[in-house]
Amino acid sequence: MERRFLLVDAAVLPDVFLKVLKAKELLASGAARNISVAARQVDLSRSAFYKYKDCIFDAENSREIITVLATLLDETGALQALLAGISAAGASIVTINQATPENGAAQVAVSIRTGTMQMSVEEMLAQLSRQHTVVEIRRGV
Repeated sequence: MERRFLLVDAAVLPDVFLKVLKAKELLASGAARNISVAARQVDLSRSAFYKYKDCIFDAENSREIITVLATLLDETGALQALLAGISAAGASIVTINQATPENGAAQVAVSIRTGTMQMSVEEMLAQLSRQHTVVEIRRGV
């Protein structure tokens, strides 16, 4: 399914959408250490946060932060190639978490800011999946 984006005045949106945006800002700034804390601070259920978190972002401030989850072959330069691909898409890397390689592959989670991207997230993921060291790649939930 192709994603379609609309620009809507925040004044006409239900409060739940604005609360999700505020919770995401608290997480991005470090003011909340996890989703439970952020949701509680803005009086939002965790289920509502999870339902809308990947669909609501501040277009004016380009603050959407998403997580890219990858399984990489345990080869020299695999992480560097992944990060270079993310950077080439115009995304800003916020955090990188890599697990210890097991059975020849390592799990990597990269949080990125998408506001400066020159392509859609789906296009970037498709390009990254073509790298020879990428076993699997997907958008985090």
